[in-house]
Amino acid sequence: MDRRAFVKNTGMLATGITLSGTSAFALDLPAKNKLPEWRGFNLVDFNTPNPRPDRRYTTEEQLKWMSDWGFDFVRLPISYPYYVKFDKTQKITPDEVYKIDEASVNKIEQLVQLAHKHNLHVSVNLHRAPGYCINAGFNEPYNLWKDQEAQNAFYYHWNFWGKRFKNISNKKISFDLLNEPCMREDMNDQHSKNSAIPGFLYREVARSAAESIRKENKDHLVIADGNNVGNDPILELTDLNIAQSCRGYFPHAISHYKAPWANKDPDNLPMPKYPGQVGNQYLDRALLEKYYKPWIDLKNKGVGVHCGECGCWNKTPHDVFLAWFGDVVNSLSSNKIGFALWEFIGDFGILNSGRADVDYEDWHGYKLDRKLLNLMQKK
Repeated sequence: MDRRAFVKNTGMLATGITLSGTSAFALDLPAKNKLPEWRGFNLVDFNTPNPRPDRRYTTEEQLKWMSDWGFDFVRLPISYPYYVKFDKTQKITPDEVYKIDEASVNKIEQLVQLAHKHNLHVSVNLHRAPGYCINAGFNEPYNLWKDQEAQNAFYYHWNFWGKRFKNISNKKISFDLLNEPCMREDMNDQHSKNSAIPGFLYREVARSAAESIRKENKDHLVIADGNNVGNDPILELTDLNIAQSCRGYFPHAISHYKAPWANKDPDNLPMPKYPGQVGNQYLDRALLEKYYKPWIDLKNKGVGVHCGECGCWNKTPHDVFLAWFGDVVNSLSSNKIGFALWEFIGDFGILNSGRADVDYEDWHGYKLDRKLLNLMQKK
């Protein structure tokens, strides 16, 4: 949709009047989501900068399982150093950020093609972009939010991917600009304090990145993760024909219970309950609905919304996780908002999650959390 059509449509929504002259708000009809209600998984094949020899890659058989189970979406969080050439024993330099490694790009492209073979929409995401990542453990040569040199590299990478997938329909591929953006005091400290990016700055970076992608194909579908680590809608983007991605980790007292990267003192946390009192907060469906209301409002204003990541680390009791996650999924799906679990195989996944309190089902040599799978399939 171009800007003129978007402004026209949002103006109609603002007045609450349909073409027939009936008040949409009086009828209490939720606006249709501009994005499909995709359901699926994050595939973590390429999300770390330094691939280990034992890195696990998604197989075609696993993609077929996803499709057979009724899922239609995968998100590929990619760390840009995975597909550039540099001495991985040294800090990357600004010049090396531009040195594309074709062999690594081919691996990414092959996974995209296999996913498409099994009717899965692929959302390509920069989990680590030049100058920014929510995760510590890699030294960037500059800061995306402060340095023009980093922004230029960011636009270069997105133009590269826009060109690489130039001829693929937006029904099959989308471009998720940056994983969980925020301002960080120290990008090398996993417990660094985070804060929201000034809206005008996020707008400029997102707008320029989208233009870099659409320079290759004007119909490419672009998605921006919410501000403040994915939590907050970006109202400054609503006229730019960019969809937005929320998160399904609220509250962290459940989703990241005892996770060492998310808690300074993971061994001294209150036991999660749902519903129930945890610390100084009562956790229930009403709290979730309050959290998601700004996202639902955004969707109702005509901006496409999807939940790009959700799930729960494996230390939360399974019954608590399922009770909470059932409400998360229902809060989203009742508003036609889809979601992607982080991850398919691993601590957050439906296979080999390593939970101590699950009666796993054997699935081709993997341990399947059937209750979680059933919950994700429920419409």
